[in-house]
Amino acid sequence: MDTDQWVLWHAEHERRLADPHGFLAVTSLNFLTAAPQRFPDAPGAWSSGPDGVVVELADGESLTVDGATVTGRHAFGVIAERGGISAVAGDAVIEVAKRGGFDIVRPRHPSHPLRTRYHGTPAYEPDDKWVLSGRFVPFEPPRDVTVGAAVEGLEHVYESPGRVEFAAQGTALALTVFNGRTPGSLLALFTDETSGVTTYAANRSLAIDPPAADGTVVLDFTRATNLPCAYTDFATCPLPPAENRLPVAVEAGEQIPYERV
Repeated sequence: MDTDQWVLWHAEHERRLADPHGFLAVTSLNFLTAAPQRFPDAPGAWSSGPDGVVVELADGESLTVDGATVTGRHAFGVIAERGGISAVAGDAVIEVAKRGGFDIVRPRHPSHPLRTRYHGTPAYEPDDKWVLSGRFVPFEPPRDVTVGAAVEGLEHVYESPGRVEFAAQGTALALTVFNGRTPGSLLALFTDETSGVTTYAANRSLAIDPPAADGTVVLDFTRATNLPCAYTDFATCPLPPAENRLPVAVEAGEQIPYERV
């Protein structure tokens, strides 16, 4: 285990989390309806319909969208699931997105105390015993998997290309995985016997590099991270598939944030 590399990786991960317009800057989560609604932390009256999201800006109000200043009525159009558009209002970014089939507005203000007071996330000391080899077993064809969300009543649907089989503490285990951020990579959402004890109860995530030609993968649980819902109630994070509750204590990766203790 290259501890110095792990320290650099974790510092960069925390830097992204504490970005001025990252999840720690979110000040509210608003589900749009056909009736226009105003929110105290964003300009305009917002609504959603068959043609997508619309904002009606009053006199003196404006947004910057794709570098252009907009006033009056502005139609964002239909936003794809898990897609989003960032509109700028002063030093804030107004996230306009779709999550679980619902159009949402989620303002992000750099001055939000959750962000300005953030001082890092505790984590287990990195240990080689939690860097494990596994094997990717593809589903033929890939399967749609429906999971719950951190917000009650919301569901997410993800395509699963397969599962990863591995062993830990002498126990044969498997994780249903989703497609990762980069082509060929994988993402596992999981809980384990530390969840709700030393790690966040609802979920943790593990990024997995693309499998080798023979299906071999590396599961580096020292890099298991919290999702945004571990820090804020304004996140719509997916929950793990039911089969991804591991019957072992994965004493590796990020722990319960100080904000949730």
